[in-house]
Formats: sequence, C-alpha cells, structure tokens
Amino acid sequence: MADQIMLGKTARVTGTIRPDMVGEVMVSVRGGAEAFHAYAAEDGVTIAIGSRVLIVEYHPPRTVIVTRL
Repeated sequence: MADQIMLGKTARVTGTIRPDMVGEVMVSVRGGAEAFHAYAAEDGVTIAIGSRVLIVEYHPPRTVIVTRL
C-alpha cells in the first residue's frame, strides 16, 4: 500500500493511544476496515477509544502516526 493512499485518511481509535505506548486504529482500506498500530504525533498526548484521528505518517506495513481531529 503506497504512502499517499494512507496519508490524510481518517480512522477510529480502537485501542487507547498513550505517550510511549502503541495504540490501535481501524482504517477503511481495500473495501473493508483494517487494524493498524498507532502512535500520537504530538508528545504527551492520550487519545481515547472512539476518537476520530487523521493519519499524518505511515510506516509499512501496519503502523501509523495520527493526530486528533
């Protein structure tokens, strides 16, 4: 999956994203929804389950950096 396909997509947090800990988001891709590991783009930020986020970086194969919408 090319970076440009992931960058700018929105996702829903399914595992809380905490400082220095991996979280999880569900992203709509390839006609379905897939889980990706997720880290916050901003230091010290916690993003709760159910929050909508924007993907600002993609690190293949399954890791994204996100910011809260």
